[in-house]
Amino acid sequence: MAAAGSHVSIGGGYLQAAKSALAQGGRAFQYFPKNPRSLLVKRFDPADAAHCARFCHEHQMASIAHSPYPTNLAVEDAARLQATVASLLNDLHIAEACGSVGTVVHFGIYKGSDPLQGYKNIIHCLNETLAQWEGRAKLLIENQSGEHARMGMTFEELAQIRALTRYPERIGYCLDTCHLLASGVWDGQPDMNWLDRARTTGVLEHLGAVHLNDSLYPSGSYRDRHAVIGEGHIGTEALIAFLAIPEVRSVPIVLETPKGKDGTHKAQIDLLNEWLSD
Repeated sequence: MAAAGSHVSIGGGYLQAAKSALAQGGRAFQYFPKNPRSLLVKRFDPADAAHCARFCHEHQMASIAHSPYPTNLAVEDAARLQATVASLLNDLHIAEACGSVGTVVHFGIYKGSDPLQGYKNIIHCLNETLAQWEGRAKLLIENQSGEHARMGMTFEELAQIRALTRYPERIGYCLDTCHLLASGVWDGQPDMNWLDRARTTGVLEHLGAVHLNDSLYPSGSYRDRHAVIGEGHIGTEALIAFLAIPEVRSVPIVLETPKGKDGTHKAQIDLLNEWLSD
């Protein structure tokens, strides 16, 4: 069965995050490798990370890191660019030490007058980062909802950015279902009329992780607001159809949805595992 779980806190360290994920019934989890609101480089405990990697190996668990919120691949300011590159390298080092697939990073936000410059900035930032990285952990570029900028929403954009970098082999993708809906790429129907494009562009071939989120708002709303799975505008039938995609079942599937009344994702993970077992 596919590895599924939720986002967990590293408040008690990386090993404790893995244990927390397992206690909720998860065989996969996502974590912020450091303060999610800062680009400051973190000095982390390599022993704790190694214990996390060992625990995950023993329990056949998969994990992914998620870069902090201020990370913007389309950044233009030189000082901010260097801070972003240093932060991404830090995220990759932590992900590698924890035995994770990679670190998720949003496509990028650019609000200048020339959209093409935004794409050039993203490619430059990726090149600057990956020129200094030779580990196994990958940067997993996530599709966007369109809420902050109308970019990074289509499979064609995701594929072109990867293809135009100098290090495409160090880049994969993270597909977010809420973002697919919010951007209008998915109309929320179980037939998933976008699936052929996802395959022909190579995005599914290089898929590294999935964010399984329902949506509080309908298709084309450009609103990135997650709902409990089965309770939003995507709904149970369409999410189950999404989970039937073979490429999706081969990567970690992580919930970023509101927690249950018990303060955990256990009930949703149980439901997700039930869907995956059908």
